Amino acid sequence: MSGHSKWHNIQKTKGAADAKKAKVFTKYAREMAIAIREGGSADPNSNSKLAATIARAKTENVPNDNIKRTLDKYKAGGSAENYEYVTYEGYGPGGIAVIVDCLTDNRNRTVADVRHHLDKYGKGMGNAGCVSWQFDKKGVLVMDGEDQDEETVMMQAIDAGAEDFVSEDGVFEIYTAPDDFDKVRDALKAQGYEFVEAEQQMVPQNYVTLTDEEDVKNMTRLLELLEDNDDVQNVWHNWENED
Repeated sequence: MSGHSKWHNIQKTKGAADAKKAKVFTKYAREMAIAIREGGSADPNSNSKLAATIARAKTENVPNDNIKRTLDKYKAGGSAENYEYVTYEGYGPGGIAVIVDCLTDNRNRTVADVRHHLDKYGKGMGNAGCVSWQFDKKGVLVMDGEDQDEETVMMQAIDAGAEDFVSEDGVFEIYTAPDDFDKVRDALKAQGYEFVEAEQQMVPQNYVTLTDEEDVKNMTRLLELLEDNDDVQNVWHNWENED
């Protein structure tokens, strides 16, 4: 494990995107709608997928009022919109591998948007599987390491079932197998820990550094446009942004 999670690699870009609270709220409102539709209930006590979605939403500071408003909408008889998950793969400038996870009610609109951005600022969209082989799916828990005892946190994470623990630049990154993510997260929460980020990610096996100034500019713009799109849930890539 390189120790470079999505958080470490593009934390400035991620932070800028997360500052747009409406985008975050929209993301989780859609995910909750799918969880309700697939789980058949707007009650998180009887819908484990919905409960897991709400837990992730709270990690990203979605207010309880927003969560309650969404639940009340469906408890009152609202129908869960026909959203579906789609994933697109392609290439950024310099051959950077890019995976775009989307949640959409209109595939034609979404694929057109993603293709346009990849064509304009990268090397275009590819077929399914063209770059995903360069990534491993992992559960990733990110903690602020300030005022925390590194060895204590590491041992508790490993005891809970984590695969790897990385401490870098005052940040703890805890990696799990996908199936162990919820178990490890819940065990550490029970110990009183809070997370800067907690989600399943596509972690690159290797990273690429861009040396051409124009490539850096285009890659930055590509990420901004993709992450600003309401249909886009996550953008994974193997760019080592050293700025």
